[in-house]
Amino acid sequence: MTAAIRQYLVITGNYWAFTLTDGALRMLVVLHFHQLGYSPLEIALLFIFYEFFGVVTNLVGGYLGARMGLNRTMNIGLFLQIVALAMLAVPAAMLTVPWVMAAQALSGIAKDLNKMSAKSGIKLLVPDEQQGTLYQWVAILTGSKNTLKGVGFFLGGVLLMAAGFKGAIIIMAVALGAVWLASLFLLGQDLGKSKAKSKFSEILSKSRAINVLSAARMFLFGARDVWFVVALPVYLHTVFGWDFWKVGGFMATWIIGYGFIQTIAPRITGNMEGKQPAVFWAAALALVPAAIAIGLTAGWSPQFVIVGGLLLFGVLFAVNSSLHSYLIVSYARGDGVSLDVGFYYMSNAAGRLLGTILSGWVYQAYGLEVCLWISSGLVVTAALLSLMLPERRPVTA
Repeated sequence: MTAAIRQYLVITGNYWAFTLTDGALRMLVVLHFHQLGYSPLEIALLFIFYEFFGVVTNLVGGYLGARMGLNRTMNIGLFLQIVALAMLAVPAAMLTVPWVMAAQALSGIAKDLNKMSAKSGIKLLVPDEQQGTLYQWVAILTGSKNTLKGVGFFLGGVLLMAAGFKGAIIIMAVALGAVWLASLFLLGQDLGKSKAKSKFSEILSKSRAINVLSAARMFLFGARDVWFVVALPVYLHTVFGWDFWKVGGFMATWIIGYGFIQTIAPRITGNMEGKQPAVFWAAALALVPAAIAIGLTAGWSPQFVIVGGLLLFGVLFAVNSSLHSYLIVSYARGDGVSLDVGFYYMSNAAGRLLGTILSGWVYQAYGLEVCLWISSGLVVTAALLSLMLPERRPVTA
């Protein structure tokens, strides 16, 4: 086993462990506070700082990764997630909205430090001339992460029922602590540390391709989260009458399938890069939420329309996401890669922030159908932006 593959496995293992706790925590918070009587908008507000600090972290984290090394930023992210979990393991009387928002803010910082470090690290392990290999490695990391996020959703629902909110939090904190200790010894030193001293002013990308791709990513993820984060789980529980086990299990299954599609995205799209596949797959995705909204308005079976539509949306969204994840790593410079990747995932976090706020507010005020129409409009915007991406040659493995 080569040193590069060993480091890839360590990075992926860290990312997997973090993702399990992140997905479980998201489901725990949504279901637990819905159980306590919080409205959809109030639940969405609990995640505002999570998403907002994700924006800040990706912007500053890329700079820190270039200055400190990606091994340090990844381990800091793991440690901060442990602290965030510990903050939620306090007595129930202390779980006020400001306290939970603060814990979620810390978790948002942790998540995006971890993600930025993992995605940037892979760029350094694959030679520039092996773009097909890079696409496959990024697809595997991204897809497996989302599969485990789905497992985390399911795990969150199960732990909530089996151990209660506090018990579930303690179990996850202890497990992640063991992973963090192992990572301190196994992850390569100074991975991704820039040879030149990076300036703070460099956190804003000067690359037109990266700026355009980042804008498209923001609208793409806003389109997902505008109906997926708060509106969908609350709808499944209140309208379909599903219990927490069913809601967590269904959303977990969706994420797992979505992650699997991401891992095989290179086979679906072919080894092509540039704007043509990005525009095509975004345009196809935009049709799905619009079709679901039309089906609900027409009075078709909600179970058939939503479950079937969500499965199709998951396939197309996974292809779009995996393609974007590859393109950013491909476009990024070799020295100081974390600066470009950090800027890109800052836009990703901004899209999630936009989608999260809209998910709670629009669903509470106007219902799921309007959330879906907004989702379609955001994907159309992403497709139009993708027209501005540079044309690039087909890549070979």
